[in-house]
Amino acid sequence: MKKTAITLGIITLCASFSSQADTLLGLYAGAQGWNMEADGGFSEDGNNQTFDFDQKAKSNIYAAFEHPIPLIPNLKVQKTDMDTQGETTLNSNYTFGGKLFTANSDATADVMLSSTDIILYYEFFDNDLISFDFGINAKYLEGELLVTDKDDPSLTGFEKFSGPVPMLYSKLQFGLPFTGFGVFAEGSFLSIDDHSLTDYQAAITYSLMENLALDVTFQLGYRAVSLELEDLDNIYSDLEFKGAFAGIEVHF
Repeated sequence: MKKTAITLGIITLCASFSSQADTLLGLYAGAQGWNMEADGGFSEDGNNQTFDFDQKAKSNIYAAFEHPIPLIPNLKVQKTDMDTQGETTLNSNYTFGGKLFTANSDATADVMLSSTDIILYYEFFDNDLISFDFGINAKYLEGELLVTDKDDPSLTGFEKFSGPVPMLYSKLQFGLPFTGFGVFAEGSFLSIDDHSLTDYQAAITYSLMENLALDVTFQLGYRAVSLELEDLDNIYSDLEFKGAFAGIEVHF
């Protein structure tokens, strides 16, 4: 009888410790498929040319690590692909990459753009009903822009740019008890000098699996990224990328 009681006590203690460790320490990994539309344009002198961009299926992947150590922030790293192509009929002369494209000519644009977010944040609330995170995001933008005359493919202007942009970060999440459903809104924001950047998403979530070893959550939501750049590596833009997404997040 005593051996049985001791054994049960050990099992209970181990289960309690595992549950507490899972609450205090967490590794998250997620992937999203984004049905992205792009609007706007870009230039090298502030006279932005607008293009009619294609709709694209793009990807977003991320990983986050959370811990209970005071004063040391949690870490999230995220990589988003925003490549797209477009075309337009120029209504005035347009210079890009040192090349002159004349009015009324047809031009295509290839935008090869990605962003890498390195986010340091603190959790001010963290339970099954509500969680709130706040911190900073060092968003690193890297892009290559190519403009080509459709009638004369040898006439091509090319520019590339890259650089970090510091942003504020926050995330608010609510759980609906006993349903498996939840909602969250997450975003990074900046308005400094002549740059104005926003990156936000909102989603409904549903728990597909939840146990001590592994949690799996399905996400269905909407994301929008706005890049109003003023002379970032000699590039000006008023681009917006937006659309619905679906994703899976795994919590170890």
